[in-house]
Amino acid sequence: MHGGRSLLVNYKVKDEGLAEKGFLQIEWASKHMPVLNHIKKRFSQEKPLKGVTLGACLHVTKETAVLVDAFLAGGANVALCGSNPLSTQDEVAAALAQLGVHVYAWRGQTTEEYYWCIERVIDHKPLITLDDGADLVTTIHSKRTDVLPNVKGGTEETTTGVLRLKAMEKSGTLKYAIIAVNDAYTKYLFDNRYGTGQSTIDGILRATNILLA
Repeated sequence: MHGGRSLLVNYKVKDEGLAEKGFLQIEWASKHMPVLNHIKKRFSQEKPLKGVTLGACLHVTKETAVLVDAFLAGGANVALCGSNPLSTQDEVAAALAQLGVHVYAWRGQTTEEYYWCIERVIDHKPLITLDDGADLVTTIHSKRTDVLPNVKGGTEETTTGVLRLKAMEKSGTLKYAIIAVNDAYTKYLFDNRYGTGQSTIDGILRATNILLA
């Protein structure tokens, strides 16, 4: 594994040599994400995120990389770790490191390594957090309260994460506003319905080894 050698660990991935393959995967995903490409084009002109540091704990996949690339086009500084030790695509992580993303992710992390990566993202003192499961937000609130004054808000993508954050809000321990992405109509009416539906059918077909024809 390799990492930067500055005071802050700039990145840590499994193999930087996988970057070329990662770029090909990101390019393929980008071709199937026209709306995000349109946003990226606008961001590159307007630079709405100039000077903003985003701290993200998301699945490090080619699709997430397209999102991160849009943030970069908007002028953001991005620190990223994986939200699941088994979902990281090492090729994509290597490519993101070459793009200048502070990425801390590799497939097959131990629990200790997983939380080490989360803390490295927090080291960059994000202004906005993007979370998938609320591990980043809960770590900030429990172990890294030193960065709380710098955080202005965040997003949470999953139902599980939203439930954790609502419990924090109810107890009075949630210190900044979080947008529940899962409650947005574009997520609820499209992704949850059709995306989950497709995944369900795909899971049944793979488990039963049958064809629908």
